[in-house]
Amino acid sequence: MEKDVPQKIGKLVVLKEMKIRYYIIACLLLCANLAFAQVKLTASASRTQVGTGETFEVSFSLNGNGSRFAAPDFSDFQVLSGPNVSSSYSSVNGRTSVSNTYSYYLTTVKEGTYTIGPASITVDDKRLSTAPITIKVVKGQLQQHNNQPQQAPENNVSAADLAKSIFIKTAVDKTNVYQGEQITVSFKLYTRVGIVDSRLDKMPDLNGFWSEDIKNPSQQAQWTTETYKGLKYNVAEVKKTILFAEHSGNIKIDPFEMTFIVRLQAPSSGDLIDQFFGGSYKDVNYNVKSLPVVIRVKPLPEAGKPASFTGAVGKFNVNASVDRSVLKSNESLNYKVTVSGSGNLKLLQTLNAEFPPDIEKYDPTIKDTVTQTAYGLSGSKVYNYLLIPRHQGEFVIDPVEFSYFNPATGKYAMLSTKPFTIKVEKGIAERNVTAFSSAEKQDVKVLDNDIRYIKTGDAGLSDGNGFFGSAGHILMLLVGPLACVAAFIYRNRNRRNNSDVVKVKSRQAGKVAAKHLANAETQLKAQKRSEFYEAIFKGLYGYLGDKLNLLAADLNKETIVAALQLRQLNEQLIGELIETLDLCEMARYAPVTQLSEQEVLEKAKRIINTIENEIK
Repeated sequence: MEKDVPQKIGKLVVLKEMKIRYYIIACLLLCANLAFAQVKLTASASRTQVGTGETFEVSFSLNGNGSRFAAPDFSDFQVLSGPNVSSSYSSVNGRTSVSNTYSYYLTTVKEGTYTIGPASITVDDKRLSTAPITIKVVKGQLQQHNNQPQQAPENNVSAADLAKSIFIKTAVDKTNVYQGEQITVSFKLYTRVGIVDSRLDKMPDLNGFWSEDIKNPSQQAQWTTETYKGLKYNVAEVKKTILFAEHSGNIKIDPFEMTFIVRLQAPSSGDLIDQFFGGSYKDVNYNVKSLPVVIRVKPLPEAGKPASFTGAVGKFNVNASVDRSVLKSNESLNYKVTVSGSGNLKLLQTLNAEFPPDIEKYDPTIKDTVTQTAYGLSGSKVYNYLLIPRHQGEFVIDPVEFSYFNPATGKYAMLSTKPFTIKVEKGIAERNVTAFSSAEKQDVKVLDNDIRYIKTGDAGLSDGNGFFGSAGHILMLLVGPLACVAAFIYRNRNRRNNSDVVKVKSRQAGKVAAKHLANAETQLKAQKRSEFYEAIFKGLYGYLGDKLNLLAADLNKETIVAALQLRQLNEQLIGELIETLDLCEMARYAPVTQLSEQEVLEKAKRIINTIENEIK
């Protein structure tokens, strides 16, 4: 028994030592796991020494998920693209990891040593920050050495490769035109990568052009295959518009800007589970902007310009007709002039039609029947004149002269309608004369208030001697002169108010806007979403043009903001107005979720009411 005691004590010591070793190993493993699982935000630059005018990439990587990312100040550089957000999901040996990268592509401006400050992000209610990065910019372009290769972006996908894989191209059918000549511009999306989602950032303002969008009947993008620079792309037409230059000179079509989330294949990890589910991928947030296009607009020639020319540019025909050529005086006839063809039909002015002095003419009713096709605007414009000859005789309606400029030939063309001879017979001089077929009482009753049957018996009449000289009699004598004075004052005041065309348009701007908003409400009830936003957009723009006395050619967001600021309107109200205009503009081509249609309508009404109260 005494010999077994040392053996038992030795075993106990060994077991105790083994437990201590196990505890140490477990602690080390726990610390390693904690260190491995710690979420970090790191900053890196593709190069820390670059030449002036060169491009480099700055990336901020997070090995987890976070929110409220705040980028540093890049004021010392020019930002070409960013933030380009990419998310990477990978599975290695059954272990899934997530990483998010925020990258910016910068170009240098001038020499010097610059510091890019820390970026920050929130993870589990804690704010993580990166260390600052120092960039040295030297003169000229820095040559790349073989032993210092430029760091490639994440997952070997460079900005240049992605720029060649997805882009927007502005295509115009002509870049050298005459003023008023129609141009067809289309914005096409070229892609060789998968698109997960898209967002419209900014459409070109098209300042200096009168524009008409070509609507897509299917409301869905039609994809085709096209070979461009030796590569095959999937191509979709994002927007197509017909333009008419409003003045001569060089007019720029601004870029079309969109943001896409594209899905890229990540390098294979070799994991069987990963390969079974199709491999790892990452979603990249990429900004795309088309290149601006300059249109050279020539003025219309002065040589050979007819006196009847009013700005029609294209190719047209004109004809006229009357609904009857024989009628009686004080009866009406319709004289119709139709201008048909292709060109700036919607911009045509009223025709200069002359009629004999004995024929009373009313302003014409104008009806447009215009279609938008890939080749431009075509159709007809009808001017319908209501004519009333007041005397008998034979009258001649002279031909109507119509001239236009044909950009295909570079010359003016003159057209005229044929003359019409109208024979007017003697009619009833007084159209309101009442005739009787008999003297029966029943016939008189049909006339009701015009003639009543003669009343017999005591009529209950009095001589009225007590009325003369009374207060009522004097009051009646004063009513006439006072009414004349009031009418004279009212007429003069009305003339003064209506003499200023600008003030008249400003006063009536609210009524015109109310009609557009009523139309928008009708479209909303009919669940016509695109027409609803178009009515809101036109209502706000038309209201601001009339209220602020802005010409249609000068009506854009910059001039609107400047005019409202000049009138010292609240900056918050101006911001809400511009946000509403941008929202309506984007909603006509892409779905939006910021506000409901009813909220947009109420917001537009509130903005107009506030401006009406502020600007008298």
